[in-house]
Amino acid sequence: MRYPCAIETGNGVYGVIFPDLPGCYPSGETLEDAFKDAKEAAESWMDAMADEGLEIPAPSAMDDVVKNPDYKGWVFGSVDIDMSKISDKAERVNITLPKRVLRRLDNLAKESGDSRSGYIAHLVLSAS
Repeated sequence: MRYPCAIETGNGVYGVIFPDLPGCYPSGETLEDAFKDAKEAAESWMDAMADEGLEIPAPSAMDDVVKNPDYKGWVFGSVDIDMSKISDKAERVNITLPKRVLRRLDNLAKESGDSRSGYIAHLVLSAS
């Protein structure tokens, strides 16, 4: 999904604003760096929203962003975000663990009231 952005030039830094992602303000010393950072920042912003159970807004139309007087004289672009990276859709995976580790995992999952998969997911999300 492509998210439009407005890029402010000057002062030796390119500042990026995503009108649809409040608080997401990446930047770069070059236009190329700004776009690279913009993609990473937008993905991180969306991942954080998903972690909080908040809805990720749909992208605005580029024409609406370009016509916004707040961005007069700015450069415009868009960043393509792979929404599957932030999907909560379950995906089956196959892992190999030593039996003793699997036994501990099952005991911990049972104590917490989770399934094996749910417990692993909880550990990963709480560790980041």
